[in-house]
Amino acid sequence: MGARHANEQVRRRLTSQGGSGSGDVRGALGGRGAYAQASSCELRSPAMAPAPPPAASFSPAEVQRRLAAGACWVRCGARLYDLTGFVRHHPGGEQLLRARAGQDVSADLDGPPHRHSDNARRWLEQYYVGDLQGDPQGSVENGAVTSASTQKTDPAMEPKLKAVDWDKDLVDWRKPLLWQVGHLGEKYDEWVHQPVTRPIRLFHSDLIEALSKTVWYSVPIIWVPLMLYLSWSYYRTLAQGNVRLFMSFTTEYSVAMPESMFPGLFMLGLLLWSLVEYLIHRFLFHMKPPNDSYYLIMLHFVMHGQHHKAPFDESRLVFPPVPASLVIAFFYVFLRLILPEAVGGTVFAGGLLGYVIYDMIHYYLHFGSPHKGSYLYHLKAHHVKHHFAHQQSGFGISTKFWDHFFHTLIPEEPHPKIQ
Repeated sequence: MGARHANEQVRRRLTSQGGSGSGDVRGALGGRGAYAQASSCELRSPAMAPAPPPAASFSPAEVQRRLAAGACWVRCGARLYDLTGFVRHHPGGEQLLRARAGQDVSADLDGPPHRHSDNARRWLEQYYVGDLQGDPQGSVENGAVTSASTQKTDPAMEPKLKAVDWDKDLVDWRKPLLWQVGHLGEKYDEWVHQPVTRPIRLFHSDLIEALSKTVWYSVPIIWVPLMLYLSWSYYRTLAQGNVRLFMSFTTEYSVAMPESMFPGLFMLGLLLWSLVEYLIHRFLFHMKPPNDSYYLIMLHFVMHGQHHKAPFDESRLVFPPVPASLVIAFFYVFLRLILPEAVGGTVFAGGLLGYVIYDMIHYYLHFGSPHKGSYLYHLKAHHVKHHFAHQQSGFGISTKFWDHFFHTLIPEEPHPKIQ
């Protein structure tokens, strides 16, 4: 969204200035013709980037004024990108991008510490705002605006992709997507794992669409009071001293469950939730629907595919209350059927807290900017790699424990820096 606003502001400014100075609109280049200039950041693929605006050009002085005002502009060769709206989402942290404001990041894309994926380069292209004028050799205070010719990039490292406009995407973004994705067939899996920075509409009905979205704070507001109530209620039941395990099978070997067992049962629920989180994410959310199954593709998209397609659509980052209620009710009934009420209820309360923690961590990994080197910093980098490059590994959200256990950790792939 930040890129589209920036582009609109650029067009207004250029119109008001009559196409002179740093805002010269190079209409004679035909817009997309100027957009096709080769660089290590450019795309040559049939899908994801929006239609480029008329190619604007900016002088180094104009770029410097924007940097001084707090914007975070970077460039690849002569192409300029406004990352101001993205800095807090960057897995390397906000400061890492801020430190590169005004600089050519072509070499950074190739690594080290890692080579950015083709999806990451597609993502960058959505923030394109124009080209840098001339062939400047100097630097500016907030970051060097050096010559486009000073950066050398190995052509073999460039993604073999091509950017086109939204109108040529596989779906019509002006209409609800849920009823369109089933027709993608064998193209669905590749399409859904090419993320975009725009919101998604799923349903025609405004009511159903509203129920499919929520704000992040609805999760603790709704579920934490229920967790506290169940915890207190079942603790009091255990404190009565008449709860025994295995009473349904035998009285001779039944086990008493005193109130001192409450912390252990609660923590067991937390641990079990982390396993359930991993298993659901790996085997349900990342199932690959058959290419010829219209409805299974739709099911996958509504469950999880839409999140991979638009990972920064904040209205779809946590589970909405209505569908979450159905899943939570299922687990509660299941535990009540296999365990005594107080035992199953205590385990359920621990699992419910685990779910709240999971959803809050998930939201923070997308929109937070954790301190470099912290646990959440590494978890954010791990999760963003899952979205952009390694969709079939790194399934843990709140912890990487089960990824270690089941050998699904995202592999470390360091790349030498291109000179």
